[in-house]
Amino acid sequence: MQENKLNISDYDQIIPARETPIFPEINIEIRRALKIKISADKQEKEFYTLSDTVGNALAESQTKLGEDDLIDPKISSPLKNNLKITVTRVEIREETVQKSIDFKTIAKEDDSLGWRIKKITTPGKKGTEEIKYKVVSHDGKEISRKILNRKTVQNPTDEIVVQGTYMKTGKANTGQGTWYAWKGGLFAASATLPRGSYAKVTNMENGKTVVVQINDYGPQGKGRIIDLDKVAFTKISNIGAGVIGVKVEQILN
Repeated sequence: MQENKLNISDYDQIIPARETPIFPEINIEIRRALKIKISADKQEKEFYTLSDTVGNALAESQTKLGEDDLIDPKISSPLKNNLKITVTRVEIREETVQKSIDFKTIAKEDDSLGWRIKKITTPGKKGTEEIKYKVVSHDGKEISRKILNRKTVQNPTDEIVVQGTYMKTGKANTGQGTWYAWKGGLFAASATLPRGSYAKVTNMENGKTVVVQINDYGPQGKGRIIDLDKVAFTKISNIGAGVIGVKVEQILN
């Protein structure tokens, strides 16, 4: 070999073996080892092999493979020099978790209760459901989670909230209602109702009503009996209407 200046590495295979005596017309075969890289378990190593496929090289390097592991290139692929083989560890497991189910809030009205009374008659209680997932991880990192099954362990209890609607009202006044930008809430100005009191205002055209608190003095102008905050006005009319016919009743309770 040296006489013919052949470069033979320790990984190459010579057929027949090196120690075989030379005789005339002997046929010598040299199988060159391929240098490959194997990346697995967050490590990369160089490996010389005489194998012909990716699968055989992995077996020769004693790289253990799981049933679901991914091999790139494919395990049946032929080898070539400086090829990099990547083994991705795949874990498939089932995971069961419990999650809470939000309860619904159901509003009811009670005309036997004063309009400012609001109470919870049935407290809400969250329910519980059990969810089973199929979880797939690549090299320890979760890449997908699919619901296999879900079942309710305990149903939630709806919360019942009762709002009183009873209003005791005084004498009704009719006239014109206007709006102005004030505090940005359900407030109004009146020249006849005391500050801090409440009034029920009805749009005479469409029947819509709003309850406001009197916190200012006004309005000015003949026939105008109440000046609604802009927010309150939009509850019963389009803001573009400007002036509307209203009925105003002071709430006594």
